[in-house]
Amino acid sequence: MYLDCLTDDELERYPTFLNNQRKKEFVATRFLRTELVGLKHINYDSVGTPFINDSDFISISHSKNIVGIAISKEFKIGLDIEYVQSKINAIKHKFLHESELESFDCNSEIELTKIWTAKEVLYKIAGKKGINFRTELVLNKMSQEKWRGTIKSETDSCSASFSTEINIFEIDTIIIAINTKKLE
Repeated sequence: MYLDCLTDDELERYPTFLNNQRKKEFVATRFLRTELVGLKHINYDSVGTPFINDSDFISISHSKNIVGIAISKEFKIGLDIEYVQSKINAIKHKFLHESELESFDCNSEIELTKIWTAKEVLYKIAGKKGINFRTELVLNKMSQEKWRGTIKSETDSCSASFSTEINIFEIDTIIIAINTKKLE
């Protein structure tokens, strides 16, 4: 089952996963990594962001039976893959910024999934936990396939915002989002 694409550390970790689906995702991700950059170990920083050899930024995503990996030598990258599902309507109040209510079709499951997927990309490149998807991650459409994503960060001492471009792809009932530029 492609276990030859695992490093020694990954071979030790593999049996610790009790869920068979999680095992498949783990191996599939490492198979893709090996195809792209060879048998280099995937490390994780203190926030849980994956990286390879302190020089390659990577992002990993999986949804049901799909796994994806994106690699950049130049900037922190975020990738997310989601199936369109009706249950997104039940949680939209948790991630929609008030400006998005006005500029997006928030009754469309496809549009809501695109928003969620793009915000997952922003979350992955933000580099911190505990981000409020509704207030700190904001999206604007530049076109149907290219959006501007902004991460708003406020602390007691300062306020800052960083933006990037996100490409959105729709393939059947799957939405894929990836940032194409570094945070500015």
